[in-house]
Amino acid sequence: MAEAQKNFEQLFAISDQPVLMRIQMCWADSHRVGAVNLRADSWFGALNYLNGLVAPSFLFIAGSVLTLSSQAQSNSSDAHLYGTLIDATGAGVGDVQVTARPEGPPNARTWSALSTATGEYSFSVPAGRYRVQFNRTPFVSRDFILDLAAGQSRTLSFRLDLERLSSNVVVTAQAEPSLAPQTTAPVTVISRDEIAARQTVSLADLLLFAPGIAIGRTGAQGGTTSIFLNGGNSNFVKVLVDGTPINPPGGAVDFSNLTLDNIDKIEIVRGAESAIYGTDAVSGVIQLFTHRGTTRVPEFSAFGEGGSFSSGRGGGQLSGLLGAFDYSAAAVYFQGDGQGPNDSFLNRTFSGNFGYSFSDTNQIHLALRNNTSDAGIPGQTLVTPPSLYQGYAQKIFSANGRWDFVTGSHWRHEISGTEAYTNQHSFNPKQSYFATDPNAFCPQTNLTAVPTAEFCDFTYDSLLKFNTSAFNLQSSYISRKYIATAGYHYEVENGGVSFVSPGHLRRNNQAGYLDFRYTPLSRLTLNFGGRVEANSNFGTRVVPRVGGSYMLRSGKGFFGDTRYRAFYGQGIKEPRFDQSFGLDPCFPGNPNLKPEESKGWTTGIDQKLASDRLKVSADYFYSRFYNIISFGPTTGFCGTYFNTDLAIARGVNLSSEFRFSKRLFVNGNYTYDNSRVLKSPNAFDPSLIPGNHLIRRPVNSGSFGVNLAFARVNWNFIGYFSGVRTDSNFVNPTQIRNPGYARFDMAAHYNLTHGFYVTARAVNLFDKQYQDAFGYPALGRYYMLGLRYAFIGKN
Repeated sequence: MAEAQKNFEQLFAISDQPVLMRIQMCWADSHRVGAVNLRADSWFGALNYLNGLVAPSFLFIAGSVLTLSSQAQSNSSDAHLYGTLIDATGAGVGDVQVTARPEGPPNARTWSALSTATGEYSFSVPAGRYRVQFNRTPFVSRDFILDLAAGQSRTLSFRLDLERLSSNVVVTAQAEPSLAPQTTAPVTVISRDEIAARQTVSLADLLLFAPGIAIGRTGAQGGTTSIFLNGGNSNFVKVLVDGTPINPPGGAVDFSNLTLDNIDKIEIVRGAESAIYGTDAVSGVIQLFTHRGTTRVPEFSAFGEGGSFSSGRGGGQLSGLLGAFDYSAAAVYFQGDGQGPNDSFLNRTFSGNFGYSFSDTNQIHLALRNNTSDAGIPGQTLVTPPSLYQGYAQKIFSANGRWDFVTGSHWRHEISGTEAYTNQHSFNPKQSYFATDPNAFCPQTNLTAVPTAEFCDFTYDSLLKFNTSAFNLQSSYISRKYIATAGYHYEVENGGVSFVSPGHLRRNNQAGYLDFRYTPLSRLTLNFGGRVEANSNFGTRVVPRVGGSYMLRSGKGFFGDTRYRAFYGQGIKEPRFDQSFGLDPCFPGNPNLKPEESKGWTTGIDQKLASDRLKVSADYFYSRFYNIISFGPTTGFCGTYFNTDLAIARGVNLSSEFRFSKRLFVNGNYTYDNSRVLKSPNAFDPSLIPGNHLIRRPVNSGSFGVNLAFARVNWNFIGYFSGVRTDSNFVNPTQIRNPGYARFDMAAHYNLTHGFYVTARAVNLFDKQYQDAFGYPALGRYYMLGLRYAFIGKN
């Protein structure tokens, strides 16, 4: 071929130009499409003119052209596939890997192509039946079975949607999913790989290693577990499971029995998000995403492990695709005796995620999750003897049914219904200790009860049952420059509190919201919106949000991309049922309570370095919390609730991650949280008086993690430290400082063969004695050893 083209070039130097230009055009056309179609008069005119001048060269050229023509005829039976790939805005998607593999022999040849910057792709394959796949992170992979006939030219063009489970996509921060760099509020995403590598079981234990989060835990296992985000109260965090809020009405989520089984991703949004999510999203939102089946050959895993404190854990997971139906289901069981009297814990998790695709633009999804637990509660054992009969049972159930569909080229709609149940049963049927002080009013009622000077082990039986049902309708108009979303939300809250009369309580709420995302420049994203919340308790409130994300610098090499973010939002939280509706004559509720509210802003920078191997983020936050509800006296010993308190939280969150190589990854976080009580006229404890830091939120905290993968071993070493925090033991009024501590964990797994893994982890490796809450010692060092089998599904 190269020699033939050289001969053509020589002919141009000695031959008639018009005739040879016709030959050149035919050569170019044959080179482009693999076929030659020269008119007869072109051949004869050229031959007559050149005869006797360059006969040897021309004969060589003619032979080459005839060879090309023969090859083209032999390939004329190929099928041709081409098309254009676009995203939700209509822009072309480049660098999509398109592969075509014949159905049947596993070792058959694979054809591939890469889409251009405008989203176009094309290739030719022999006639047959093919599995054609389209893959590019962070979009949903697409898979087609095509029958391609000989000589057929087929167009396959479609839209690629963002993969909601991708760590590069953020779902929670805005009304419509977006790429992580375009979000305006600071977000931390924890991926499935990180969860698996650390072998973390409890959601609270994993969140401990995220920036801006502190934990208060009243017990080693099964005790009430609270999360504080960016200095806000524990009931200022909205918690979603696959889009379903699981907060009790006006209350905080108890994380004690929430596990990571069948969870693929966690998103932590720091900043008031009530403009989208309404009540409870005062200092931020945490959302869990359940695994979804994606492989036609099912994915399956099973494990069993045991260790310290007579602990045992086992379970399994199955997921896959069956035609247009996708499924994922898991069940896990855990039981342990704990480290002292009445410290046992039993936890069961069932979860499922199911979907059906009617078409590329019409799908339904159903996500279910149920956590139930039973725990012995020894109580404040550093202050009192252990309570031998006290117990706590909790059930958290959530369900989300969602219908996503598209009308036209710009409109996307989502209709969803949610249901959440929280049942909490606290009880102490028998006295374990009593007070000898007659002024404590605690006589001995159990012959085996231990005498104390002034402490009393009261008997009680308390049951809280909450249910929230909601309906959400959302429509978005999506174009190249902007996305406009409008939504309507209606919910019904029901509750039963055994110590509040009447036993059944109800609250109906509704809201409308707007969210706009505008991209005037490729480097700039602006986001603004608001919500009108009509609560049957406190009336109507308007909460806005506004933010921007701008790439200050786009670069490669050592000094990479630099992105700046700024965000402002307001948050609201409705009162609890007992705070509003209680009918006890001595402790009545206050129906005139206002919502607890916040105004806050964040600003920060993300920087990539060392060819994107090093990523550093820093953000400053400031929040003002006002109308905080407190309990105050009315007459004598009696009282009710008032909007009296005021507080602020301000500080810095730093995070970094460095990938030294494919084998070694290091990350770290640091949080400075300078929270303060500004106003608290009804403070009943010295820890709550103005000037103190907010309770159980350390000023300084941080974490680090090292992940090393070598040969068949994956090894993780992680540490967490907490500085001094304000707390109260509710006994000694002079002790309001809980000392800081450092805790270290380790986890590793070894790949034996063909999907079998030996797993090992140690929590509190150096047996540090500490307490997240005064009087409640944390679990000492414990280890777990196990065996896991994982079959990786495939298409």
